[in-house]
Amino acid sequence: MEYFKVEEEGDQREPVSPTGQFLNSEALSLCILGVLELGVPISIDESQVDSLVKEVLLPTNPRFSSIVVEDENGEKQWKRVEVKIKDHIKTPIFPSGLSPKICDKYIDDYISDIAIEKLPATQPLWQIHLINYPASNSNAASTIIFKFHHSIGDGFTLIGVLLSCLQRADDPSLPLTFPSVPVSSSNKDASLTHQSYGLFKNMTRIFSVVTNSVSDFYRSIVKNSLLEDDMSPIRSGIAGVEFRPFSVTTLTFSLDNIKQIKSNIGATLNDVLTGIIFLGTRLYMEENSEGSSKANSTALVLLSTREIRGYVSIKEMIKPDSKTPWGNHFAFLHVPLPKLTDDDANSYSNPLEFVRKTRETINAKKSSLGVYLTSRFLQVLKKLRGPEATARYIHGTLKKASMGITSLMGPVEPMTLANHPVTGLYFMVVGAPHSLVTTIMSYNGKLRIAIGTEKGLIDAQKLKSCIENAFQTILKAACDDT
Repeated sequence: MEYFKVEEEGDQREPVSPTGQFLNSEALSLCILGVLELGVPISIDESQVDSLVKEVLLPTNPRFSSIVVEDENGEKQWKRVEVKIKDHIKTPIFPSGLSPKICDKYIDDYISDIAIEKLPATQPLWQIHLINYPASNSNAASTIIFKFHHSIGDGFTLIGVLLSCLQRADDPSLPLTFPSVPVSSSNKDASLTHQSYGLFKNMTRIFSVVTNSVSDFYRSIVKNSLLEDDMSPIRSGIAGVEFRPFSVTTLTFSLDNIKQIKSNIGATLNDVLTGIIFLGTRLYMEENSEGSSKANSTALVLLSTREIRGYVSIKEMIKPDSKTPWGNHFAFLHVPLPKLTDDDANSYSNPLEFVRKTRETINAKKSSLGVYLTSRFLQVLKKLRGPEATARYIHGTLKKASMGITSLMGPVEPMTLANHPVTGLYFMVVGAPHSLVTTIMSYNGKLRIAIGTEKGLIDAQKLKSCIENAFQTILKAACDDT
């Protein structure tokens, strides 16, 4: 990433946060793709796009009107610049008369290109891609892709910005609503810091907390320095994997079905979905290479460190004392994928037990202060060796794992964008040194799983089929067990 020296007086600048510096460095550069699938072709003209950007996007935060520069001491800062909106709007044109299959390939190649292409450092770090399909598509008639650099904010922040551009389809005067999240579930799933301090109120768990904390912190350090996952059908381990062609495919589950599994085993929605993805991934590994389902494979599960009870307005996010503040507030849990037994690989003998193992592992990780200790370690490393060295450390940790998983809540009601019905909504994190990334997002009673895969290594359609089979097997077992 190229940075610019700025010595002009009177510049409007503010420091880039430590996490923002790590995510926008020579070693690591992450972006988020927010994808809106529309039920009709895009008919928004240039003036409407300009109005949407000027009135909704740019006012939300100065970072959408800023570039990253370095001052005379080498410290990175956000510098306000004039935004030339036309430089950020991309409208690809595909050949006409394509068959749906060939059209899908063009779209897949286009998404792959924008996934690995770096955002220009001379402009604010975002783009909007308006795609009208030249042939019929099973999911949509057109797609809008918002590409934001992760240094601007995390998925919670940026999806919140995206949703501020949308309206309820049934009544635009009413606010969008989101799945209810009980306080206990929210703290359990999303607020690591809040939960970690709360654990000390229960003295009987201190020993478990200390043991898990030391173990997780030790594994985090050793993982970066010495250990790495086995090479497998889901991990190439090659240098520069984040710059290789990247494919994105999606699948959809009913939220009611996932809730049914959740109720049966007493887990959270994220536990169930992670278990489904883990089982499907292990089945895919075994189908591609016998015995590989027992390989040492780790997922980095990303969780927000906010106390999330639902999205709030952008105005609320930027308040100094906001409980859901703007920026990057997340942590990674190192979660080993449970290994399949011979019976599991052949007949899915106990799929609910596989999900329970996943839940137990994640709960043990959440019940430790390992994330907090690792965060403190990164702060010390930054102070001693600088942000670039810290970014290289984080890159090494990501590279030595096999996959990444993250999730976000979406609205309950159908939405529109400038009177265009939104039929689908998902997101993808790109730029991480992984061969496999999965994301989860709810919308309108459905859960959308997006699978980002390294082309030439992973058969995306086959992996998708394995995850669907895992879901059906787990759902059947949950129904039979009631």
